Amino acid sequence: MSNPLMTSLAPAYCALVIGASGGIGSAVVRQFEIDGNCSKVVRLSRRKDGFDVTDEDSMHRAAEVLKEEEFDLILCATGALTIDGVGPEKSIRALSQASMMAQFAVNAVGPALVLKHFAPLLARKKRAIFALLSARVGSIGDNALGGWISYRSSKAALNQIVHTAAIEISRINPLSLIVAVHPGTIATSLSEPFSSGHARSEPDEAATRILKMLDGLRSSSSGGLFADDGNTIPW
Repeated sequence: MSNPLMTSLAPAYCALVIGASGGIGSAVVRQFEIDGNCSKVVRLSRRKDGFDVTDEDSMHRAAEVLKEEEFDLILCATGALTIDGVGPEKSIRALSQASMMAQFAVNAVGPALVLKHFAPLLARKKRAIFALLSARVGSIGDNALGGWISYRSSKAALNQIVHTAAIEISRINPLSLIVAVHPGTIATSLSEPFSSGHARSEPDEAATRILKMLDGLRSSSSGGLFADDGNTIPW
């Protein structure tokens, strides 16, 4: 049974999911597969394709393979909270140069390079969306708890990357939207160690909300950071 989600895109739109083997990425792929408007879904992941956001050569190779494609929607669903067994710090006293650099490599530099290599594959002359998963904890204005400095900072950097890239990309692709998305707290392995006392959404439910939110964005939304319910999150 079809489940039309992206009605603002082309009647038969094409989608690319980067990080398609992860909890959110795989759930978004499933929603695309049952969406009556989606004609084609391309998946990229480290597990299946050797695609690695910390390896620009792997991104370049994947983009070269897809260079003749034109996508109406690209979702970068990569990211990590715990890297090499090291989770977010509880205070500045626990900062480690190595772990902080690793957070930036995965959550900021990697997505920036994804934009570099894959934004040229966005459709031209019609509405097209490039969405990258960020996090509410990357908001400076919404931070009242402290802690998690490396992860928060890497996501704050990602938000700036998205905002800046949106300005540049709009000059050559004015109908495109480049946005950062807070997906909510999802029942995935990423959030499991930190979920005590917090409500979590199932991945398929979250994927549906994210896609409906993206579908409802206005052209003026490009460069923004949005929650899965469509509300703007302060920088």
